[in-house]
Amino acid sequence: MYHHYSLHKIEDDTQLSFSPADYSNFKFGEPGTTHQFGKQLAEGFLSQYSDLLLQHTDIVFLPSPFNYIPTASYYLSQKFKTEINKFLHGHHKKALLESKIHRYKTYSEDYGNLSFEERLQLISSDTYHVDTKFLTNRLCIFLDDIKITGSHELIIRKILQQNNIEGDFMFVYFAELTNTNISPTFENYLNYYHVKGIPEISVLLNREDLQINTRTIKFILNEKNSINSLILEVPKHILEKITDYAIGNNYHLMNEYKTNLTQIIKHINYGN
Repeated sequence: MYHHYSLHKIEDDTQLSFSPADYSNFKFGEPGTTHQFGKQLAEGFLSQYSDLLLQHTDIVFLPSPFNYIPTASYYLSQKFKTEINKFLHGHHKKALLESKIHRYKTYSEDYGNLSFEERLQLISSDTYHVDTKFLTNRLCIFLDDIKITGSHELIIRKILQQNNIEGDFMFVYFAELTNTNISPTFENYLNYYHVKGIPEISVLLNREDLQINTRTIKFILNEKNSINSLILEVPKHILEKITDYAIGNNYHLMNEYKTNLTQIIKHINYGN
């Protein structure tokens, strides 16, 4: 059986029930907003589905798919999980089990600027893997930050069906675009509402508590004009973390990212 929950419904792109500036900061790793969103999402979810949780003994929690670099959604999911576990503890139930949807291909295109057809074509070429036995006959909660076209959910449903996985499946989102007359590119309006370029990225990268994620690294590696000024403003240990994540995600093999990654590594090694 499939279930669905979203905290915020986007029917009017001029009247949002959450702050687009906060959402933009969240997408680029600002931890305070991420924790706030995660807690709000958990509270809203529990207000409607607490009984469903209590009906199950083993509940598997799955953040949105990623390879090596965590996504903004992953950090959101960890706060959500913490709040749900508090609820389960209060009712003497087992904490959430956690599994992962492994995703083995990446791309440089800005996903938020694509149509439904373009999104589906892009992610359909990815390779996914889930532990089918671990999910079978359990309540599985799949969490993502926003549902725009539903292409990611479509892929997950296809994986479940192709592997004949039986159970209860819940899809949870912080926000959902429910008005199909609004272009899917509205996602990029939200993503870059506040964080528009290098100045905002630089401020975030100088925060010790920044949750470095895929979007931030792809933005830096794809920057055409200001990468040298950014490198000079960012602490060395942050640049080393960016490099580790980039190589771990095989960005060094992508032509779009090679130039900036080489510049960052050069600065780390030689200071220029």
